[in-house]
Amino acid sequence: MKYYISVITVFLLTVLLLTACQDSLNTDPLAEVTTDNFFQTASDLELYTNSFYLMFPEASIYNGDADNIMETSLSARIRGDRVVPTDAGSAGWTWDDLRKINYFLAHYQKANDDAAKRHYSGVARFFRAYFYFNKVKRFGDVPWYSEPVDPDDEQALQKARDPRGMVVDSVLNDLDYAVNNMSETPRVYQATKWTALALRSRVGLFEGTFRKYHGLDGAEKYLNIAWQAAGELMESGNYVVYSTGEPDSDYRDLFASHDAVADEIILARQFNSAEQIDHNVNYYTITSSYGRPGMPKDLVNSYLMNDGSRFTDKDGYRQKQFTEEVQNRDPRLKQTIRTPGYHRMGETQTIPPNFGATVTGYQITKFVTEPEYDSYDASIADLPLFRYAEVLLNYAEARAELGILTQADLDRSVNLLRDRVAMPDLSLGQANASPDPFLEKQYQSIGQSPNKGIILEIRRERRIELFMENFRWDDLMRWKEGQKLTQPFRGMYFPGTGEYDLEDDGDMDLVIYSGSIDNKQEGIVYLRLGEDVVLDDRGLVIPQPGSNEQRTFDESKDYLYPLPRTELLLNSSLDQNPGW
Repeated sequence: MKYYISVITVFLLTVLLLTACQDSLNTDPLAEVTTDNFFQTASDLELYTNSFYLMFPEASIYNGDADNIMETSLSARIRGDRVVPTDAGSAGWTWDDLRKINYFLAHYQKANDDAAKRHYSGVARFFRAYFYFNKVKRFGDVPWYSEPVDPDDEQALQKARDPRGMVVDSVLNDLDYAVNNMSETPRVYQATKWTALALRSRVGLFEGTFRKYHGLDGAEKYLNIAWQAAGELMESGNYVVYSTGEPDSDYRDLFASHDAVADEIILARQFNSAEQIDHNVNYYTITSSYGRPGMPKDLVNSYLMNDGSRFTDKDGYRQKQFTEEVQNRDPRLKQTIRTPGYHRMGETQTIPPNFGATVTGYQITKFVTEPEYDSYDASIADLPLFRYAEVLLNYAEARAELGILTQADLDRSVNLLRDRVAMPDLSLGQANASPDPFLEKQYQSIGQSPNKGIILEIRRERRIELFMENFRWDDLMRWKEGQKLTQPFRGMYFPGTGEYDLEDDGDMDLVIYSGSIDNKQEGIVYLRLGEDVVLDDRGLVIPQPGSNEQRTFDESKDYLYPLPRTELLLNSSLDQNPGW
């Protein structure tokens, strides 16, 4: 079944079954329909579990509240002015999805199809794991509920938070069950055994590194789970790194494809114009009224040269102008932002970065498709939720953190991603012999270890390969690198006022001026210095002038979110997170 086809059916079912279950744990999901006339067939189980897919984010591309995308304004969690919310909804302390899942698990056995019961109970437990993993990332300790809560069960309703270790172990137990019971047939729009393994590797890596860098016991256990789950998926042979042998376009094409590329994408969210299920990535990246997103300079600097050497080892790299700094770089850079020679898909006319649509000058192109999809809510490229590339990176990082990574491990993981874009292989020995000073300044909690160099390089690969796929905030939190969010966010370098050719074609594209200009030429962007564009004392664009230095991160509390006040009042057994 196609994901988009099921959405309307899911909505109708959800309205029917969940009329009275929007606010608390103690509401019966079957307000109108009883188990006497449902949960009888495989179709019933499929229909009910299809509603769980609505738990996935509608679009994971708008992650500007970390350090990968700069926009015109800062989010509250970047500014550091988060406050304790009043209600559960705004806090993320909601349990509607869990209630639906547990109700299903309490009743699915009534069906008459054993194969369906195995698969769809696995689907339900996969989604319960997904639900609780997100809760643990956000709040740490949370109450674990494995069954529907009776409205008269005061003890359950007043339950205290369970330790994160117990909750994460329960999540992994659910994923074990899912792996052993879900269908083994790959389906790009439906969860399968392979999706469960991908999530298991994600959970293990998050918890293992969170424990390692936050000083908690048990990191090794979870890191082993991470690489073992990733390894099992890798050995299945069901997925490969998508490549047609075109290193200058394959990475771009993977994300610009209207239909998810099932060779590499394990699970995708589907979009379709005919069903009016769409998103805004084209509009987001090309309009001046939607945040003007741009890549920050420190990420641009992180891309290696195409011979594998470091851009940041070059003399004067900080003062290289745009057309020079993007030459001969990792091909993923020009497939992620506009660089000289860029043209829209389906067209041949080259166009420069548009400062009217990006606050840094580095205009994003990942996921951007043909111009016909530029209007609001018109983009239809499927968005990956689980991708084989992440699994490969999880495998390499977990083994690096454990100190057991080999060159053969790199060759079957990270280097497959480099092969796609014809980048030289990552060398374990070279990386550890010479850790990158530029990355060391970014990641200050990593400490000293014989594997420091390779851990830094895997972090580089992860940030570049998974850009705009909604991993960056979680990565910084698990690495205990909140301070990274307080480092200066900057854009392109300009020596001052003057005319600039951003396409390297001999034609002027941009003018930075002071005072006034009487005769402005069509097709050229004019920016008044100090008003339309602000440069720091090094000549770097300040993306959010006036608010750029207001960013703070409180190491004592900001790695977890606060519980809402109303829930603390309703349940006296709950305690607030430290520092809140």
